[in-house]
Amino acid sequence: QIRYSIPEELTRGAFVGNIAKDLGTDVAKLAAANLQVLSDSDSQYFSVNVNTGVIMVSERIDREQLCGQNPRCFLHLKLAIENPVEFYRIEVEILDINDNPPEFPSDEVSLRIYELASLGARFPIQPAQDPDVGTNTLQTYHLSANDNFNLNVKAHTDGGKFPELVLERALDREFRAFHYLVLTAEDGGSPPQSSKIRITIQVLDANDNHPVFDRPSYGARLVENSPLGTLVVKLNATDVDEGPNGDIRYSLSSHNSAALRQIFAIDEQTGEIRVQGNLDFEEATVYEIEVEAKDMGSPTMEEHCSVVVEITDVNDNAPEVILTSFSSTLSEDALPGTVVAVIHVRDRDSGEQGKVLCHVSPDLPFQLRKDYEHQYSLLTSTRLDREHVAYYNVTVSASDLGNPPLSRHTILPITLIDVNDNAPQFEQASYEVLVAENNPVGSVLVTVSAADPDSEQNSRLSYSILRAGGTDPGLDPTRYLSIHPTNGQVTAKFPFDYEQTTYLQFHVEVSDGGSPALRNRTLVHVFVVDQNDNAPRVHFPRAGEDSATQLRISPSIVPPALITKVVAIDADSGRNAWLSYHLVEATDLGLFSVALRSGEVRIMRALQETDASEHELLVVVRDAGEPPLSTAVTLVVLVEEKGPEALQGSEAQAADGGGLPSITLYLIVSLVLISTV
Repeated sequence: QIRYSIPEELTRGAFVGNIAKDLGTDVAKLAAANLQVLSDSDSQYFSVNVNTGVIMVSERIDREQLCGQNPRCFLHLKLAIENPVEFYRIEVEILDINDNPPEFPSDEVSLRIYELASLGARFPIQPAQDPDVGTNTLQTYHLSANDNFNLNVKAHTDGGKFPELVLERALDREFRAFHYLVLTAEDGGSPPQSSKIRITIQVLDANDNHPVFDRPSYGARLVENSPLGTLVVKLNATDVDEGPNGDIRYSLSSHNSAALRQIFAIDEQTGEIRVQGNLDFEEATVYEIEVEAKDMGSPTMEEHCSVVVEITDVNDNAPEVILTSFSSTLSEDALPGTVVAVIHVRDRDSGEQGKVLCHVSPDLPFQLRKDYEHQYSLLTSTRLDREHVAYYNVTVSASDLGNPPLSRHTILPITLIDVNDNAPQFEQASYEVLVAENNPVGSVLVTVSAADPDSEQNSRLSYSILRAGGTDPGLDPTRYLSIHPTNGQVTAKFPFDYEQTTYLQFHVEVSDGGSPALRNRTLVHVFVVDQNDNAPRVHFPRAGEDSATQLRISPSIVPPALITKVVAIDADSGRNAWLSYHLVEATDLGLFSVALRSGEVRIMRALQETDASEHELLVVVRDAGEPPLSTAVTLVVLVEEKGPEALQGSEAQAADGGGLPSITLYLIVSLVLISTV
């Protein structure tokens, strides 16, 4: 057996060995012996020059391909010689040369390491592979300089070397999220060969950082009554963590009141705070909103900030009128300056918009007095008269100083309480009444009516009859008359007799129900109107009842001689007392006549012998009443030679002289009274 050693990767034709020399055989013999080289492998890496006996490399020899990682690599050849047949075994050791650098599986490797990984943690790196052997193979690793990792190389019993990254210093993703290292694998060749792999270490985030607002507090200013959806402020918080750990959600802190939560809302994604309720400066001038920002890590981390929202006042509140004290009723005799109401005014706005001025209409008998900043008193300014105005609606107008101003009107109903300050007043200062005599008992003669502008008890009237001054003391009106105390109807207790009473005068007094009562009077004149209730009564010639009066005349009487005069009186007056005389019946109607007004009975012609000696005359005295009343007197005229003509004439004259003046006076008085009525 012949052994040769050659390095790998020799060029074709490279000398391996001289067989002839090594076998001690002549070269020519080898050529004659038909030398053949047989290889155990499929490839013919070697050839023999039979002329020289030199073995040469005929193909490229790659030790790593032939033997891999075996520390020794051999190619076996068989050398055959004929005549005689002989076999020689040739063993060619292929020596390794440093023709292969160490190689990593890839040019780059990525590691994902949790930033809270413990110190000393190890992170294996796929080792480099070097097909060379011996000292030419991988010998060591080198790690680029860094602050966090060291290199540890583990050696296996098979000679393999496995690199590991050892965490020597804590990672902080927020400080450095990626670490870029270079691991170099180097063999022991001369010169050494090496290869590198880039190691990218991604530090996996741990939720070790809480969100941070870009400012500790925020401020905003809004006008009250801002529309819903108005942006208040946009918050900005950042979390240096990544992924869910850096994903921030905004919310209102639980420290906020329920009322505040109804006014403001926050978008959990954008951090925009918007108005969702009514902003009222009068309820709150400043809102302090506590906001929290939470990340989505596990466990979550949060941060808080405050948002101070100042509300700017606008004139959106009308003044309020509050009655501290108020009496809806007021005595009409209240003096000017009497306090009717105490009014408190307020305006929930601020500044000039919260200042309030009050006033009432100058046309009313009331005025406002400002007691101090927010209080007014409503006073009477003049005398009041319930009978003129019984009820007032006093409008108190309160206006603020805003622009435009707002106002509120409050109506105070005031009712005046009646005071008995008005005496009853009759509709007429005096009443004149015509009453027909013989009136029925209880008949209403007149109704007196009075009015009292006061009210209720003060206007309840009561009537009574008083005796009028200057009236005949014997004519007490209460004897004849009565009056209804409430309706003023004057009625007669007895029928009037004109012939006894022609005129009656009395006072009617009315008094109200006030305390003290007020009174008034009216004068009532009662004129009794005569009725034709008396028939004429014959005063002359006097005759007994159912008897006739005899008169004697001389047959020689000269016409128109006055025989007699019928004198009658009627107790009635006026037309009822106007009497007329009528000759109704006579023995000879053409012989006598009766004067219509005077009642004189005269003979109208001279007596003749054929005339009767006795004449009966029926004279009727009739008044002018409706219906007329009458009285008849019968005169019997006797014709005698020695009749007492003178006597009858003197009696007639006497009767005429005595009766006419009284009748005339009576008639004149009656006419005057009738004319007066």
